Amino acid sequence: MAETLKRVLSPGRAAGPREDMAAEVGPPLLLLGGPGSGKTALLFAAALEAAGEGRGPVLFLTRRPLQSLPRRTPAALDPLRLQLLCSAHEARGPAPFLLLLDGLEEYLAEDPEPQEAAYLAALLLDTAAHFSHQVGPGRGCGLLVALQTQEEGDSGDPLQLSLLQRYFPAQCWLQPVAPGSGQRCFRACLEPGGLGPRAEWRVAFQPDGEMTITPWPTQAGDPSSNQGPSSGGQP
Repeated sequence: MAETLKRVLSPGRAAGPREDMAAEVGPPLLLLGGPGSGKTALLFAAALEAAGEGRGPVLFLTRRPLQSLPRRTPAALDPLRLQLLCSAHEARGPAPFLLLLDGLEEYLAEDPEPQEAAYLAALLLDTAAHFSHQVGPGRGCGLLVALQTQEEGDSGDPLQLSLLQRYFPAQCWLQPVAPGSGQRCFRACLEPGGLGPRAEWRVAFQPDGEMTITPWPTQAGDPSSNQGPSSGGQP
């Protein structure tokens, strides 16, 4: 589902129904970042983006109520997209073409052992495969999951993260960068899982929650702009 997230991160790209509705399910994607890095905002913005494409319901799962909606994004300004997203929870109907889960770490808190992470990841992929079977051949159900990584300086459980990355070939890291005036700023690094080159953006959040996204300024001679994730998975 890297293409869905890329459309959210790429300002100026046309939004709306797509002609190639059977295209681009793509490998499952893991969205990673520390506390307060904007994972939920990006995940929900991706849900709104997908809900407006006309391919079917979108299912957004979270254990906590959302405190606010992403602001100043094209999808957030369209009330029809929000209506299409909410309608997936109201009644039985067509299987979703996109499944999003926020806060994977909360489901692993009680049992952080690697085998539990593997079981949950396999269950999510199996659920997406079940929905793919329901929507019919040539379409499929995408999977996009957000996971909170440890605070800077705390390596956390590298075995658990490495295991999850095997199930989610596509990944997007949100790394903190020097903030602007009153802003929280992050570098979004998207690895689409072999379906295209790595892409990067600067994501900034104003104190009122407004999210602004600009392309990351690639500098000549900066080797990190062309390298994939390191052995620990982080760019």
